[in-house]
Parts: sequence; C-alpha cells; structure tokens
Amino acid sequence: MKKLIALTLLSLIASLTVNAQDMAVPDSLNGWEIGWVAGLNGSQASYSNWSQGGINNVAFTGNSAFTATYKKQRFSYIFALNTRYGQTKIESEGVRKTDDRLSIKNRFLYDLGDETDGDFKLFGNINFRTQFAEGFEYAEAPDENDILISKFMAPGYLSENAGLAYVPSENFSFEAGLGLQQTFVRDESLSTLYGLDVGETFKNEAGLTFGINYQKTLASNLSLSSSVETFTNMNKAVSSTDLIVINQITGKINDFMNASLRLDFIYDDDYSKELQVAQVLSLGVSFILI
Repeated sequence: MKKLIALTLLSLIASLTVNAQDMAVPDSLNGWEIGWVAGLNGSQASYSNWSQGGINNVAFTGNSAFTATYKKQRFSYIFALNTRYGQTKIESEGVRKTDDRLSIKNRFLYDLGDETDGDFKLFGNINFRTQFAEGFEYAEAPDENDILISKFMAPGYLSENAGLAYVPSENFSFEAGLGLQQTFVRDESLSTLYGLDVGETFKNEAGLTFGINYQKTLASNLSLSSSVETFTNMNKAVSSTDLIVINQITGKINDFMNASLRLDFIYDDDYSKELQVAQVLSLGVSFILI
C-alpha cells in the first residue's frame, strides 16, 4: 500500500513537468483535425573473432499513432489508435518480442462553461488495450523452456467511464468519475494469471477512476509527455487500485530522425504484487503520414 501511494504521488508530481500524449483538444479547433505519425527504430550488431566478445543480433521496433479530433461549440471528441511492436533476433536464442501494444481510446467532452473558456467539462471514455502476439517468460520453466504469459486478447481490457474533468489548458487535465472495466482472457490456461477463476474467460468490475494528463514542449526540438490512470474496484481494498503511468521524452534530431526515452509503470495485483516496469531508449525515423 505504501509503495502504491508513493508511486502515485511521484507520478502526479512528475505529470506537472511532463507531457500527456494525444488526448488534448485545441481551443481554436472548429471541425475535424486528423494526424498520423509512424516510426521505425532498429539496431544491428555482428562480431567475428572479436576479442572483447559479443553476440550477433538484429532488432527493430515499429510504432504508429493515429488521432482524429473533432470540436463543435461545447462538444468535442477524440479518437486515438496507438500501436507498437518490436522483435530482436539473438544468435543461439532465436527471435524474442521486445515491445507489443494495441491501444484504442475514445474520449467525449462537453463544456459546462463558455464555449471558449470553460475549465470544467463532462467526459466519457471508452478505451481498449491488448497486445498482438504471444509473450513469454523466457527459460523460466523447470526444464528451462519458455512459459507463455500472454497473447492477443489474453489479456484484453475494455473500460468505460464518465465523470467530471478539469481542463484549464490544452496541456493539462484532471478527471474523476465512475467506470466499468472488463477483462478478457481468451486462453483458459492463462485465466488465473489475470485474476479470473480457473476456466473463466471474462470478468467485469465497477469502480472509481482518476486520470491526469499533461503535455509541454520544453524546447523547439524537445517534448515530454505523461499520463496517469487509476481504477479502484468498489469491492476491493484501495491498496488493490490498478495504476498505469506512461512517461515519454522525445527529442527531434531533424525532420525525420528522433530519439525517445519511455518509462512506463503498471500496478495490477491480479497479475503481480510487484510493480511492472518497462524502460525503452530508442533512436529511429518517423514519418508524418497525415
């Protein structure tokens, strides 16, 4: 519990200095605005008779972010589709997954104040997330084989929530509401890994939700982003609150090349009592498709 509270406080503090991702509505928007950015990061290393040692490897990660934003008077809507997938091929160890995410967000907002100045809004979110391919704990079985821990829609999460949002600027928002969360595990052998009983493939929960998003451009070629999402099941202790924190800093090298550092945290005690952490440093190319 203390670790969860401390992490949440640190995340809230961090979100005051870093950016949230793709869920902001420009005040000047009237109608539709569409954007689509895709990127590719890669690395390769090979060694032959190299005294310092090394393992031959090839790695790549592809990502795509599509957003469609609509605003008309007091009403606004945001659709965001984010995908990431990466693999590495390591000599003698085969191909392993390094990144995998499919996320779809739908956000509805209705301004309670003036059309151009209102800070408080009613919101509704319908979000979905899962992964594309099988995931493993490598060489963790008693016979040193790999253990399957995930695949497409195992797990998959669908959530719906609504409430009140405070949006004083395009860069910052805080929201609180009531919500539902559905967990899907289409492979029954993985059910107990994600809080379902043996043989179950679906679970529905109701609870309280909170979210913080912030975005800021630090320099002409440097930006940071952060978002915090929580879900507290009404039938569980507060210490079982699900927490998702996404942080990213991106530096633009030129019109096509960029470097990024991503640091994500997830706490979900259905899967593990320990904090899940993902840190990715990458250099690659990006293309503005729309």
